[in-house]
Amino acid sequence: MNMSEPIQFSATGLRGELRFDEPMRKHTSWRAGGAAQRVYQAADLEDLQHFLHHLPAQEPLIAVGLGSNLLVRDGGVRGTVLLMHGALSGLSLQADGSIYAQSGVPGAKLARFAALHGYRGAEFFAGIPGTMGGMLAMNAGCYGGETWQHVTRVQVLTRSGELLERTPTEYEVGYRSVIRIEDRGLRIEECGACEGFAQSSILNPDSSEEFFVAAWLKFEAGDGGVARQEIKSLLSKRISSQPLNLPNAGSVFRNPPGDFAARLIEQCGLKGRKIGGAQVSEKHANFIVNIGDATAADIENLIKEVRAIVAAQTGVDLHPEVKIIGEHAKHE
Repeated sequence: MNMSEPIQFSATGLRGELRFDEPMRKHTSWRAGGAAQRVYQAADLEDLQHFLHHLPAQEPLIAVGLGSNLLVRDGGVRGTVLLMHGALSGLSLQADGSIYAQSGVPGAKLARFAALHGYRGAEFFAGIPGTMGGMLAMNAGCYGGETWQHVTRVQVLTRSGELLERTPTEYEVGYRSVIRIEDRGLRIEECGACEGFAQSSILNPDSSEEFFVAAWLKFEAGDGGVARQEIKSLLSKRISSQPLNLPNAGSVFRNPPGDFAARLIEQCGLKGRKIGGAQVSEKHANFIVNIGDATAADIENLIKEVRAIVAAQTGVDLHPEVKIIGEHAKHE
């Protein structure tokens, strides 16, 4: 595709940064993949609204936080990528005791902020390598906690830049799944939860698709010191059990009901399995790591191979938790 094709829109007063042909490996934790035609990093929420208001309705739009649950194919991504981390970083304690967190806030920062203000129950967020937008979009969780257990309201931005508030009753929330009830019947291209979008990160200009820009969360009052110790314990557990020394995207597959994806993958003898520069981690079987110059195709092909082998040997179809977007390279 013509990655240098100029964006056809005019907007004065933008305070963010618009870049072209941006390598997405710089913005994903796998450190692999192609380029985006355009990326925009807003200065703040108001600037993002202004940008969206002037963006052509037909422009494909994707939002990315830490890129920790995302694979961008080697052929790159058409349209505009919104870089949320560093742009929407507001985090504050509200008068009613809730915590307001914008979509670019990392999980670990939220956990520490809650503990600092004497709240318990947010500790598990420290184990999620993502930002608030992505955690809302997929109801991220670990160590027994899930994001939407604590959400009282969300702030969403429409494709045209309109800012709205919604309540949890307007969403169907499940295991690693969040869908606005009003949109359940829409057929939308599923790139998956590139971090921030309520259902799909590729916005259909003919729909009223929205994406999350913030949430208000409630936690129980408790001993902040105990909470901080729990955070340290969870982080220590994560370091000891996960291959954090190599580029990865966290858990690749969802856990099937009553079982663990890692156990099934290990049972099938797939630890250490390689395709190109991609390898099933020898430390944690539900992680695929980049052991050196892996292409997105290497990673995607290894995901497919692991899924096929596990299905053939155990009868269990593992569903990927990571989201794959973009186009294949021409030679694939």
